[in-house]
Amino acid sequence: MSLGSALVNRRLTMTEPTRTAPACDSDETVCCPPEGQTVELITASADGPPADEELAAFAKAIAHPTRVRILRMLARKEARMCSHIVDELPLAQSTVSEHLRILRSAGLVQANEQGPRVGYCIVPSALQRLKALLEAV
Repeated sequence: MSLGSALVNRRLTMTEPTRTAPACDSDETVCCPPEGQTVELITASADGPPADEELAAFAKAIAHPTRVRILRMLARKEARMCSHIVDELPLAQSTVSEHLRILRSAGLVQANEQGPRVGYCIVPSALQRLKALLEAV
């Protein structure tokens, strides 16, 4: 067995199964899957220690100007490919991906992976929750 075939075999075994995504009308956007908006998220109390921790997590996620700019970009359009976001920002792809990861972990953005392409869109219920938490301050 040659070294080249061992590397190819290793790469093939490390790949994940391809996920299928809903088709879109345009090549410029990739639709995110329908959001399972939960009533619990919106009707949860906006007071108390759990709400304070939730607000702090949201605040940490939007504490960087680039992340705010990404949210505004996504708000103007239903969904965007990661590469399109990178094209609009003067940052490296890895930096933009890290900002998107932080927004995803906070629940403000969701992603739809379609092979090597990833589409991002805003989670409306998370923004409503953030607004409710801020109004309770």
